[in-house]
Amino acid sequence: MLRNFYGAFGVAAVGLVLAGIYDGGTGVALAAILAVLEISLSFDNAVVNATVLVRLNPFWQKIFLTVGVVIAVFGMRFVFPLLIVGITAKLNPVEAIRLALKNGDPHTPGTYGFLLKEAHPAIAAFGGVFLLLIFFEFIFEEREITWLSWLERPLAKIGKLDQLGVVLTLALLFVAAYTLAPDNKVSTVLGSGVLGIATFLLVNGLGGLFDTEDAEDADGETADEVRAEAVEAEEAIAERQRRAGRAVGAAGKAALFLFLYLEVLDASFSFDGVVGAFAITSDPIIIAIGLGIGAMFIRSLTVFLVRKGTLSEYVFLEHGALWAIGALAVILLATIKWDVPEVVTGLIGVAFIGAALASSIVRNRREVVAGPA
Repeated sequence: MLRNFYGAFGVAAVGLVLAGIYDGGTGVALAAILAVLEISLSFDNAVVNATVLVRLNPFWQKIFLTVGVVIAVFGMRFVFPLLIVGITAKLNPVEAIRLALKNGDPHTPGTYGFLLKEAHPAIAAFGGVFLLLIFFEFIFEEREITWLSWLERPLAKIGKLDQLGVVLTLALLFVAAYTLAPDNKVSTVLGSGVLGIATFLLVNGLGGLFDTEDAEDADGETADEVRAEAVEAEEAIAERQRRAGRAVGAAGKAALFLFLYLEVLDASFSFDGVVGAFAITSDPIIIAIGLGIGAMFIRSLTVFLVRKGTLSEYVFLEHGALWAIGALAVILLATIKWDVPEVVTGLIGVAFIGAALASSIVRNRREVVAGPA
């Protein structure tokens, strides 16, 4: 445990010291509250991220914990809100930072928190459609092991229709834009949603492209031969993961785009948390420190799950995590019109993960009773 979380404890110590220097005891208390909130509501994020991280080799897993954390903390928790406010209010970076540091009331027009809240429909549309595509990609794919078999197997058969997930996502985006968004935000929601779809298709597509190219370079095989061996290779990797308790991961250009995909996925999870943090404090520095500490613990937990082979041991965890993604996507789209407390989102995710874990334990016990057969 200490080997996997020593970095997170180190970041927490440094972060709390910086919060104390910046705003005394109040800063430390607020940063600690935000960190605990981020950790408690993001456990399902760790499981989802682990389903992607398990496909990366140890080097890229370290990149996830180093470079990835800088992107998550400095980029998503500090720079991203500033960019959103700057674009929304047509401010240059210096003016956006000056406005942020004034710590204005989020309910007062013209303040940093108010402008960020005004930009929420666009943020929710981007994150919602991105997560929807991940969910659809999962449930429309045929799998040997299913969790909610009565539902997952029929959906997998329907999923044989090419690009069904993209079509459904576009349809839901238009419904959300014209029924949930304010009249002056319809075009903004549509544009952000289309951008989210394009981002998913680009990053996911490039990852698959370079994965195939790397396989050809290594083995001298054609793309058809690589695809023909895909099922056998996946089964072999899964068996090695079960025996060794660790992943045999991607490398090279495929790993780079898989890493970028993971970062966008993590960003989609963090959108609501960044906006919701203003219910506790409007200070962007404290928000960045508190959520950054929480993000480091969640990322350390993700790596811990991968190295312990948890996903291989509890086979339904991935299913529960992806159903949680689907629920979060729907909630994000709903927040275009309604305020949904972060605790509700967190509890729904925990419920799916908990149910999947319980099902996995029951399945494992039945296999033990059944014996080698």
